[in-house]
Amino acid sequence: MKLYLSVDMEGITGIPDYTYIDSSQHNYDRARRIMTEETNYVIDAAYQFGCKEILVNDSHSKMNNILIDELHPDAALITGDVKPLSMMQGLDGSYAGVMFIGYHARAGQPGVLSHSMIHAVRNFYINDHVIGEMGFNAYVAGYFGVPVLLVAGDDHAGREAEELIPNVTTAVVKETISRSAVKSMSPVKAGELLTGKASEALENRQRVKPLIPPSEPVLKIEFNNHGQAEWANLMPKTEIIPGTTIVRYEAADILEAYKAMLVMTELAMHTAFS
Repeated sequence: MKLYLSVDMEGITGIPDYTYIDSSQHNYDRARRIMTEETNYVIDAAYQFGCKEILVNDSHSKMNNILIDELHPDAALITGDVKPLSMMQGLDGSYAGVMFIGYHARAGQPGVLSHSMIHAVRNFYINDHVIGEMGFNAYVAGYFGVPVLLVAGDDHAGREAEELIPNVTTAVVKETISRSAVKSMSPVKAGELLTGKASEALENRQRVKPLIPPSEPVLKIEFNNHGQAEWANLMPKTEIIPGTTIVRYEAADILEAYKAMLVMTELAMHTAFS
């Protein structure tokens, strides 16, 4: 059995604010170590369960955060960018399941460091259904026929997962006080929780169905300001919906929609702080 882990950073145990997730800040090295340890707890549990192959995809920022020299020696790691499928790079239909570790809630929602890919985005829509990173990534997994078995992160990420994916297992390692403050388990206690929840998720895998994406989806991205929408609109076959900051794109399938989202958000970052 093959297992795929997509590991973000905002939902990792003990992380409350940007000083932990920005490589230029003083708490970043501490967060990298906790992120790597948290990933290892899940890997250990999966191997103990009987998984034969585990692929880890570093999915935060420049995607080079996990300390490979401290990662479980039997796991493979995808690190760095640019990656055509970003947070879901390397996934295909040969995997029995996906686990999202260190995930956060979507933009505009409560939850520590909540956002959708970049802070210039207010909302993603697929066929007028609002989603965040979690939902988009689950759709990509569903395209390959692979279910999302476990989501680990803060309490609001857990609630988002349960609304999105019936019968998914969640591991809540911290409770939101505000967008930049949490009540967190210790890393040791979180490790115990993750070990148990990973095993539970694998036991439960037959009850979780892939989140099948719509065919020929319409992607809409709502940006914070019109300048960001203008940059995103430089991508061919997009249009700005008049009177809004929403850029619309008709895709052939969810993979094309996902790649279009990556391109548009990258372009929009030119004005993300203006």
